Amino acid sequence: MPTYYLACDLGADSGRLILGTLDGGKISLEELHRFPTGATKVAGALHWEFDRLLNELKTGLKKAAARNLPIASISTDSWGVDYVLYDERGLPLSPVWHYRDARTANGVEIVKGKMDWSQIYSETGIQFMALNTLYQIATEPAERLAQTKHLLLIADAFNFFCSGMARNEVSLASTTQLYNPTTQTWSKKLFTALGLDEALFAPLCASGTRLGPLKKNLSTETGLPPIEVIATCSHDTAAAVAAVPARAGNWAYLSSGTWSLMGVESSAPVITEQSRMLGFTNEIGYGNSVRLLKNIIGLWLIQECRRHWVKAGNPMDFAELERQAAAAPPFVSLINPDDARFLSPDDMPDKIADFCRETGQPVPSDIAACVRCIYESLALFYRVTLRKLERLTGKKIEHMHIVGGGSQAELLNQFAANALKIPVVAGPTECAALGNILVQAIALGHVESHAAAREIVRDSFELKMFAPQDPAEWDAAARRFEKLLS
Repeated sequence: MPTYYLACDLGADSGRLILGTLDGGKISLEELHRFPTGATKVAGALHWEFDRLLNELKTGLKKAAARNLPIASISTDSWGVDYVLYDERGLPLSPVWHYRDARTANGVEIVKGKMDWSQIYSETGIQFMALNTLYQIATEPAERLAQTKHLLLIADAFNFFCSGMARNEVSLASTTQLYNPTTQTWSKKLFTALGLDEALFAPLCASGTRLGPLKKNLSTETGLPPIEVIATCSHDTAAAVAAVPARAGNWAYLSSGTWSLMGVESSAPVITEQSRMLGFTNEIGYGNSVRLLKNIIGLWLIQECRRHWVKAGNPMDFAELERQAAAAPPFVSLINPDDARFLSPDDMPDKIADFCRETGQPVPSDIAACVRCIYESLALFYRVTLRKLERLTGKKIEHMHIVGGGSQAELLNQFAANALKIPVVAGPTECAALGNILVQAIALGHVESHAAAREIVRDSFELKMFAPQDPAEWDAAARRFEKLLS
């Protein structure tokens, strides 16, 4: 008999409620409800419309109930670092801040005055990013924190909405730069340095924790029975990596979406001066594994450019953008995706043009040239990152798994194989939802192990292979690109 699960998969651009069906050793996914997430600008500040997102989940649950299927469980995964504060009544405090809001710069200065950066890294193993929860929480007014009973990270706030059980699942907690992966607890040193009360943060729980049944009022309102609510891997990248269809061997993953996250699975954190200087981070994965990875700006560059072009009257979809880029001349202009200017929204094509002018390169002449510039630059940044990863681990990576929405970008996948000079395996696309669902199945005893879950993924989806091409051209471009980084 098939078994059914629900995954609420929240991305920075859109959210989905997905029905997963496990039957005969294979898994299939069906999107029941899709909705925009995105930032809302209020008086110049960026917020999440948290109440609207919860209502979108309820709409999805009603659609799931209408299917009259014996659904076993539900879990939510989301982007990292952002959080919701709750008062004594269990109600969320407004606003729910967006990680790209400019206030984080002030948070960085506050934290710098209280603890040295090398100490923060040795305590957490997390790379410096101004958007991390550490810097966000440092900007919170004391009076707002005084009203707070507990803090929950985004996906865990959705699990709380469903179950009434307030827990911060460890994979998402590890993105905050407030978690110590060695002691596997919140960092007492950081809480003391910042004057934070650890009781403010809801307790930690392991990936695959069963939180309890769907709340009675939510069950009544949506028509769903009291299905189990599970904290799977609440961080979408952890969920995606849990579903990477890998076998044994030296492989790396690239979770390709708004952000590109490249790394390897490790049994223990790598927290050294070298890993700090190279900008690597140690986040927790399923089974308390460590995802040694680097956060790289990803398809955000294309998403923001497309948003600009649509407003200007060029409503091309991503497939058309890629088709045009494939015909554009190669390696005309390159950018450093890690340049701070590319983190903020608005006028991305102008920012790319400015970077090219400042570095003495031709400004992309049209949309096709701009897309090609982004894709080639991302692929070359992947190459730089992979070489650093190999230095840290002492292992030669033999192949790369690209998962997530970006695995559909065939031109970028080919560029990645060319730049990395190793085979690339692309797919599946909905890996975060897959990992979410498969961890639910493991937690409920429906799948016997993580290895068995990965075998299910391999048996269920067609994976695309990309072999490296044009090595001399890409080596020459890499030498040019590395000069831009310096």
